Amino acid sequence: MKAVILAGGLGTRISEESHLKPKPMIEIGGRPILWHIMKIYSRYGINDFVICLGYKGYVIKEYFANYFLHMSDVTFDMSKNEMEVHQRYVEPWRVTLVDTGENTLTGGRLRRVRQHLGDQPFCFTYGDGVADVDIGALVDFHRAHGKAATVTAIQPPGRYGALNLDGHAVRSFQEKPAGDGAWINGGFFVLDPSVIDLISGDQTSWEAEPLMQLARDDRLMAYPHAGFWQAMDTLRDKNQLEEIWQSGRAPWKCWE
Repeated sequence: MKAVILAGGLGTRISEESHLKPKPMIEIGGRPILWHIMKIYSRYGINDFVICLGYKGYVIKEYFANYFLHMSDVTFDMSKNEMEVHQRYVEPWRVTLVDTGENTLTGGRLRRVRQHLGDQPFCFTYGDGVADVDIGALVDFHRAHGKAATVTAIQPPGRYGALNLDGHAVRSFQEKPAGDGAWINGGFFVLDPSVIDLISGDQTSWEAEPLMQLARDDRLMAYPHAGFWQAMDTLRDKNQLEEIWQSGRAPWKCWE
């Protein structure tokens, strides 16, 4: 099974870092968040990736072109113009990098990589969010219900701390209260290739007409995920993910 990852957006809400690199290349624990997402899929045996590039896509191409340098110890012999790579261990990944246009919307990016997907169901997600989703169970759920699309549904906590008031008196403070109970799109889709026919062109947002049409046609199912999930939309989110990683208890780290 293949996994398609959106990695082409401008990342304007985290411009403190995205002015230098695409958002999926912003690092958590010294590795791009894109790497973390790929490690999640790889844990469940999905090692064939199609990455949709756009804004500063060359940064992602250069990262994978020099992956040995990023992940291994090396010796450069300047007199012989040679490089020796030590401890040559890398993940068993096959990575297809596709320039899907700098201004293309999410649906249009997916449409542009259709030729790389074949005829089997595939995974599809955003390049800026991590979760402890059981990808194996998600795929099994998709295959069992037999419909065209599955979205992982999550219930995010409230973003700000809450005061519990008794009149004007503060009785307690809750740092991360529960949200309003609504289920939202958490990414981590499993899709049949037929859904791409619902995307009309580059300016189609996947989250708009294609998903709404699938819902109207009763072809979209939700896989509820009650565990950890967080998108990296802002510098605050990035710092929070970094803090979680440095604690040594990152919930999304499902690999050894």
